[in-house]
Amino acid sequence: MADNQNQNQNQLQIQLRPEVADGKYSNLAMIGHGPNEFLMDFIFAAPGMPQAPVVSRIVMSPENAKQLMFALTDNIKKFEAQFGEIKPRTPKGGMIGNN
Repeated sequence: MADNQNQNQNQLQIQLRPEVADGKYSNLAMIGHGPNEFLMDFIFAAPGMPQAPVVSRIVMSPENAKQLMFALTDNIKKFEAQFGEIKPRTPKGGMIGNN
């Protein structure tokens, strides 16, 4: 019983604010890094438009970026097990870039 109470006290309560809940659509990402952080710019590139705005920038520590990589890998495996293989529509590197 005491263990359950400690677990409940240590659980992080996640808050999703209404202005964030709708999310932002991105079809391009640029990733950069320095010794202490990773920067991920999520971009919406509309067909035929000469400019593509950054819709969100996320800055993470290297450790958190690696945890994100593991979480994405795990979730992609689960998605593909349920819905089938995700096949890239563009040449490799066409949608996600490194800078």
